[in-house]
Amino acid sequence: MTSSIPNRRAVDDWTPPRRPDAELLQGRYVQLERLVPDLHAADLHRANSVNDAIWDYLPYGPFASSAAYHRWARDVTQGADPFFYAIKPLATGHCSGVASYLRIAPEAGSIEVGHVNFSPELQRTPAATEAIFLMMQWAFEAGYRRFEWKCDATNLGSRRAAQRYGFSFEGIFRQAAVVKGRNRDTAWFACIDAEWPALKEAFGAWLAPSNFDAEGCQIEQLGALTSLVRVASDPAL
Repeated sequence: MTSSIPNRRAVDDWTPPRRPDAELLQGRYVQLERLVPDLHAADLHRANSVNDAIWDYLPYGPFASSAAYHRWARDVTQGADPFFYAIKPLATGHCSGVASYLRIAPEAGSIEVGHVNFSPELQRTPAATEAIFLMMQWAFEAGYRRFEWKCDATNLGSRRAAQRYGFSFEGIFRQAAVVKGRNRDTAWFACIDAEWPALKEAFGAWLAPSNFDAEGCQIEQLGALTSLVRVASDPAL
């Protein structure tokens, strides 16, 4: 029997996916290694100490020492959710950012990317974009139906990044949290499995070496490519 409620369709031939388990995600410009404090904390603290502003919207940091960062990394890697990666651009061989899967719900086919913290040396590089692409690719190819991005609604940089990566704007959750003593309204974005083939093609076209000139500047913008896939744009941008 077919439901008369729009979009309340049967989900056929779908099995809840496995939880994140990849120790390494390998790309052309970057590799994501499962975060291991003893291996990565010193490198990450070095990269993240250049500008304390990168911690403004996160519920932790900045860290005064490598030892303090190591303690934080040890604490957040104790469980299976969040599932953290250290981001290592192949051009430098040094870890310069982190990101994680979190709010992992295989029974719903939903997973979020978060705790995204790119140091200044990683920001605005092909490696940074490819890191998000690799996490999106793993999630959809593992069988997840929904890939989420959430951020402080006042963080226009994060909202702009989500839209560039092809996440569709879904709204604002008012007074969703208190972070560092301040109210946080949360902006929600997501992409779904039906959009993944087109998003994969868009990322592939943008990440291709032929999309960069001799100075390393992009020829075609990723946001222009993913705009063809997004079903809703962020009204704040």
